[in-house]
Amino acid sequence: MSDLVIIGARTVFLYVLVLIILRVMGKREVGELSVIDVVVFVIIAEVVAIALESPENKLSHTILPMLILLGIQLLTSYISLKSKKFRDLVDGDPTVIIENGVILEKEMRKQRYNMDDLFQQLREQQIGSVREVSYAYLEPSGNLSVFKYDQTQPVLALISDGVIQSSHLQIIGKSKGWLVDELQKQGVNDVKQVFYCSFEDGRLHLQLKEEYQ
Repeated sequence: MSDLVIIGARTVFLYVLVLIILRVMGKREVGELSVIDVVVFVIIAEVVAIALESPENKLSHTILPMLILLGIQLLTSYISLKSKKFRDLVDGDPTVIIENGVILEKEMRKQRYNMDDLFQQLREQQIGSVREVSYAYLEPSGNLSVFKYDQTQPVLALISDGVIQSSHLQIIGKSKGWLVDELQKQGVNDVKQVFYCSFEDGRLHLQLKEEYQ
């Protein structure tokens, strides 16, 4: 009977603790979870399961790993906020899967993304044919973002938080040299000063970081 009471009390306590940890981690939908988020959640679930299955173990042996995991997640979130390179390393970057109605086989193989998945996600967005699609991006979350010819076309960041996005330059057919020259024409000599930059309607649009405005 005592074991049942301990298990019941632990269940309530751990339930509240997990809710608090998830609240501290921030609000995110399941499809938007990063790899680190998923790993942290899985390990927390395993730690909680062990604590409930082994009432003879000290509860502190469960709480400590959960707090450490929370610390790891908060630290990686902070680093991700400050470093685009770290975000790309952990979460990856969107990949063009369809361009001007053509499926990019090489990119699909690189992402281990098969035709069945592609057409399923197109059907879910009421797209009947790939010829209707101007661009389709496979997001780091696994979702497919689709743009039709009659819709506003996607605008890619050429610079994000001071880092040049080489893959995006390649997509629009521009080079790093071209981008640097265009920035200099607008009085910007250091890419690290730029918070966001895009190429829209034949013009370069940029926003400097707050300390350089």
